[in-house]
Amino acid sequence: MGGPLLVKGAVGICVNPMSGRDVRRLAAHASNMTHEAKRDMVTRVAVGADAAGATDIFVTREPFRIASMAVEHMEMNARVHVLEHPIHHDARDTEAAVLAFLACGCETIVSLGGDGTHRALVRALLQAGDKETHLLPLSTGTNNVFSRLAEPTIVGMVAGYQASGRLTDAAVKQRVKVLHVTGGAGSRPVDDIGLIDAALLRRDHVGNLLPFDADRIDRLLLTRAEPGAIGMSPIGGLVKVIDENADVGLLVELGGDHKFLVPISPGLFQRVAVKSTTEIPFDDPVEFCGPGVLALDGDRDHNLGRNETLIVRIRRDGPWVIDINQAMRWIVAQGMIASPPTR
Repeated sequence: MGGPLLVKGAVGICVNPMSGRDVRRLAAHASNMTHEAKRDMVTRVAVGADAAGATDIFVTREPFRIASMAVEHMEMNARVHVLEHPIHHDARDTEAAVLAFLACGCETIVSLGGDGTHRALVRALLQAGDKETHLLPLSTGTNNVFSRLAEPTIVGMVAGYQASGRLTDAAVKQRVKVLHVTGGAGSRPVDDIGLIDAALLRRDHVGNLLPFDADRIDRLLLTRAEPGAIGMSPIGGLVKVIDENADVGLLVELGGDHKFLVPISPGLFQRVAVKSTTEIPFDDPVEFCGPGVLALDGDRDHNLGRNETLIVRIRRDGPWVIDINQAMRWIVAQGMIASPPTR
């Protein structure tokens, strides 16, 4: 195993050991994502990246050794590096892993987690001022609007082509939209982000891990309103679709008498009433006023007292995310794997 080293052609594999295992899944009807399943996914990502020419694969040693055990005895051409960082058993571990990858020159990251995991990952990239990292988010969480359901072997292949500098088509990559939160809550300033949704909850509390109660949701700001998603996104998406390519967000005001069913968690529907939806251009400020709790990507993080306000703006300034299917089609079209047969 090598130590931290500035390299080219490197792929980092970031794993949140707790994604897909919280009480929200138990309160709904979702199965847990086991450590063994994640370990198998890491192995397949590493095999794919190695086959596509990655020179180095970086992982960090987390409490359950998911990634490190997956790669430490594999026979690969790529060098394997297991990095150490202090463990806090919370989102800081994801942020520390990202910073460790960046310090080694790793600008291609495959990440295993849900929306909350990727929120922490993107927050670390933005705080580091990073503009070059390419992200391939794999779904292992409870809410998975941002992360993708894809075969890890193929994701690893695309990561390997990106890391080795051969995936040069700009059309297969896009910067992601980010919710920027500023203002003050209590006696502290707030400077935070979300990726999919900002939700103002009434009569709730910070740290609550149960699924949202639809009757307590006051308003939502969505970067993506997806009718085929789970969580907050379909509350808007079942009324008006806003996808990841649209350069706007959607403000959803809840209330009224007409209610419809929304899948608020895996296998769990609630009746939701939507009063209005409004498209929000980039950088337009949206106010979230207390009393209440501001939740970002499902995490209830910011308590707002009476007369306290947080401002949320949407910008497309997150990391590059690669479309796996488009990337593979482009790679094939360039003859990078197998030259097309001649007639």
